[in-house]
Amino acid sequence: MTESGSETVRRLEQTILNLLRRRAPGASICPSDAARAAYQGDDDGWRDLMEPARLAARHLVDEGEVEITQRGRRVAPDKTRGPIRIRRAR
Repeated sequence: MTESGSETVRRLEQTILNLLRRRAPGASICPSDAARAAYQGDDDGWRDLMEPARLAARHLVDEGEVEITQRGRRVAPDKTRGPIRIRRAR
């Protein structure tokens, strides 16, 4: 049985929050950290979760839970291009 897209994003939201809870305040994670942690396999299938992980991060920004950063600076989720980091909202 396959998981729906919205279930995947919700699972990734929880994964992001759980990973950040285990990090020091101000520390950040990469969406790939969440994708790898949420993936249930031993191949490179986690890569398919990269865009859902980025979407999960954007949802969490909307909820005020996290911030998305590039080069250490907070950025608007709709303005990002390239690598991002995710940290708890300050």
